[in-house]
Amino acid sequence: MVFSAVQYEKKEVVITQAILAQKLWNVFLETAVNQLEEVIVTPYNLSGRLGSDVNVLKTEPVVSASTLNLPNAHAKRRTQTERLLIEATTGGGIPLNPIINAITGRTRMLKKRLAIDKKSAKTEAARNTYADSLFSKELKIPILKIDDFMYFCEVDPDFETILETKDYFKIWAYMKEKSFVYRKNNKLK
Repeated sequence: MVFSAVQYEKKEVVITQAILAQKLWNVFLETAVNQLEEVIVTPYNLSGRLGSDVNVLKTEPVVSASTLNLPNAHAKRRTQTERLLIEATTGGGIPLNPIINAITGRTRMLKKRLAIDKKSAKTEAARNTYADSLFSKELKIPILKIDDFMYFCEVDPDFETILETKDYFKIWAYMKEKSFVYRKNNKLK
């Protein structure tokens, strides 16, 4: 087995029956220090100081839809549910679609789904704001139960109101209170 990493010397180990029998096996890698005696950067007349060299280099502008002034370059990408709702209400070129969708309830269903998607996106953003270790250590929520805990918070109508404040301290205080109820309901210590 070969172990290698950028800052370490490559190490080769022959796997034996004795190694396979062990429950834990440590491989210690030695750090590799690469020292250069001299660096010459003559083609561009660089000094080696990034702050001053940035001004010397001539770079091409970034090519993107907005720098090329393409139409809709700044348009917000719609979610699948938003696209389905637009198609259901405008007909996508066929005027019968909105009538059929209104009669069958598809338009109402898509509007509800869009509201759920937006609410879930806010909850996901709040979940990603805090590290998993905070949930497990501070709120005592097992890591595998964090998503379930966030859904538990999401179904509370007050949670969306608190999320809209974008005050991370209020959101954390709310989740701390909810963690007691969640742990009690799920028989967690």
